[in-house]
Amino acid sequence: MSDKFTRRRFMQSAGAAAYLGAGLALPSYSQVAAKDPDPAEVKSMARMFPGCCAYSFRKYLKNGQMSMQDFIREIVKMGCVGADMTVYWFKSTDPAYLNDLRHLAYRSGVPLSGAACGSSMVQASAEKRHEVLEDIKKWVDVTDRLGASHLRVFGGVLPHGATIKQGADWVVETMKPAVEYASKKGITLGIEDHGGVTQSADVCLEIMHRVDSPYAGINLDITHFIPTGSEDAYAQIKACIPYATNVHIRDHFDDGTPVDMDRVWRMFRDGGYKGYMSVEYEGKEDPMTGVPKLINKVKVLCQEYSTAQV
Repeated sequence: MSDKFTRRRFMQSAGAAAYLGAGLALPSYSQVAAKDPDPAEVKSMARMFPGCCAYSFRKYLKNGQMSMQDFIREIVKMGCVGADMTVYWFKSTDPAYLNDLRHLAYRSGVPLSGAACGSSMVQASAEKRHEVLEDIKKWVDVTDRLGASHLRVFGGVLPHGATIKQGADWVVETMKPAVEYASKKGITLGIEDHGGVTQSADVCLEIMHRVDSPYAGINLDITHFIPTGSEDAYAQIKACIPYATNVHIRDHFDDGTPVDMDRVWRMFRDGGYKGYMSVEYEGKEDPMTGVPKLINKVKVLCQEYSTAQV
């Protein structure tokens, strides 16, 4: 890189005007270059942001007491950085409705961290797998219209008599063309570890290796892995972090055991994770009070364990 180019880049920044206005000399190439972080260091830096899944407010969304617009407004009050748009309660998929959600989020200063659909790819019938593929494509288009870059999908519950291997084969068969379609729109598909075929990290990782695309990842729910030993759940979380595209947060595992949140955040920090830590609240307390409490914990953890400036 030439000295001329570096000085030009600096001149184009807002800081250059302050230097010149104060009669100060521009910094030399060596001074500027010394502040540029090493690419490998940047890759390892963790950047974690507190988010919230609309699913957290399903009690109110189901009965119509809350709209998706209301959800966006609620998380603004809580200081959330990202909104995970669970599509179950969308009023419609009409462009006008989706545009309204996108515009409200923008005007509210809330990035849409992604969308989450219920499409399950474990289907014994080839015809059914084709239907699911078309459904995923539909939700990719919706995600694109929203201006988001991530869509959560499911592996699914195994049909009676089916093996894990069969289920993984069906998922890969469906996910490959789905990811190819999504990639053309710049959208990443994240398969959630959620029982059924994706109940273990080993199967999730096998699916990732076989789909083999930078637009495929794991929508990593930290509470769903089935433990087979005292540390197994944490080991499985850690194994999946390199493929994590979005993270769902609860403070208890599915069996009711409290999650060691500091331990989890340390693993994501050490793995250089960059993305959203989205609360998906399922506690007994009313979500209007329970969700803000969990989000406040997540906000503190994200600030404490992010190694890059956030």
